[in-house]
Amino acid sequence: MSTAPLRNTRQRAAVISALADAEVFKSSQEIHDDLRQRGESVGLATVYRTLQALADSGDVDVIARDGETAYRQCSPSHHHHLVCRRCHSTIEVEAPDVETWANRVASDHGFVDVTHTVEVYGLCPLCARA
Repeated sequence: MSTAPLRNTRQRAAVISALADAEVFKSSQEIHDDLRQRGESVGLATVYRTLQALADSGDVDVIARDGETAYRQCSPSHHHHLVCRRCHSTIEVEAPDVETWANRVASDHGFVDVTHTVEVYGLCPLCARA
């Protein structure tokens, strides 16, 4: 993994703009499709590399969705996600009980410098009624 700073390119700016406009987590292909619909000329490989670099730097959140990786710009504070399996709407949630549990379990087993991610999948109220 490279620690070199990301270059500010037109393509990177386009990917960041597409992420900023996204209301749900999106796959690399979906972001690439959004860029093409906007008339942006950004290759799929560039989208993949840019998203990976943004994920590595912590500038985007990453979840597994329908068997693929999906990305979204979220708030910078530590949080977790409630994700609808049908429409992919996502809610950021703080979960102090999860933090306490993760730290306790790690400590009980002698782990230090612990990180974690938690996503809870279900049906949002609108999809549950459908």
